[in-house]
Amino acid sequence: MTANPTLTGAASRRNRKRRNRVGRGLQYLALTGYLVFLAFPLVWLLSTSFKPPRELVKLHPTLIPDHPTLANFVQAFTEQELGRAAWNSLQVSLASAAITVLIATPASYALARFRTRLGTVALGWVLLSQLFPFVLLIIPIFLVLRQVGLANTHAGLVLIYVVWALPFALWMLQGFVRNIPRELEEAASVDGASRLQTLRRVIFPLLTPGLVATALFAFISAWNEFFFALVLIKTPELATLPVALARFVGIEGTARLGPLAAGSLLATLPSLVFFAFMQRRLASGSLAGAVKG
Repeated sequence: MTANPTLTGAASRRNRKRRNRVGRGLQYLALTGYLVFLAFPLVWLLSTSFKPPRELVKLHPTLIPDHPTLANFVQAFTEQELGRAAWNSLQVSLASAAITVLIATPASYALARFRTRLGTVALGWVLLSQLFPFVLLIIPIFLVLRQVGLANTHAGLVLIYVVWALPFALWMLQGFVRNIPRELEEAASVDGASRLQTLRRVIFPLLTPGLVATALFAFISAWNEFFFALVLIKTPELATLPVALARFVGIEGTARLGPLAAGSLLATLPSLVFFAFMQRRLASGSLAGAVKG
């Protein structure tokens, strides 16, 4: 007996749809688990920041505080002046992100478009420089900054952050540039556009997602950096937020969990706001690139 081809095809399509639904369900389940894994530390931090001291030392802690309080936030702000430290970190991080993007954009274009042996060696050295440990570099960096009068200044800190973020920014941006077809530049040149006009009207709009990603990387790296800020900044009024938060840990390593959690929670907000703002720019840049391409 010969099977009906129509029935066989319909059954095959049903099985395919069923497998697709199962696969999509598993993907959503894995994504949900990953989001819970990422969000749980932030939720626990939020819970700890509102707990009074007695609840922080309970043998069986609870996620929701029994007696929520704002005393931890008040103590965090009054003891370590987190507002001023956050302002210092914001200035340093924004300056580092802006300068990194300004330097990395033309340099990455040159590395991607003008492929020479020297450029390949330079890119390899740029990536190799990321392997040097902080401890190995901090003493010569401090001595150089002291010689030029930039030790214990935000300008010196910005300089260090820019130099440290540039290698990865160059490597990432030149990948974005290589994905832009050369034919677009050739077409703009045929239409009479100069090199500068081509860069400004064709390349930069298509490069917006890469610029946003680079700015995010530079900002978050500078915002969260602790070691260089601890060594280079000696004046308490110039301290950045990670250094101010470290002061909630005593000499013996005992941490005041309540104020530390409150300060850490407040420290995450600017980076989340900056990421949300730049994410919109990233989406709009992708759409602009799709339209122009």
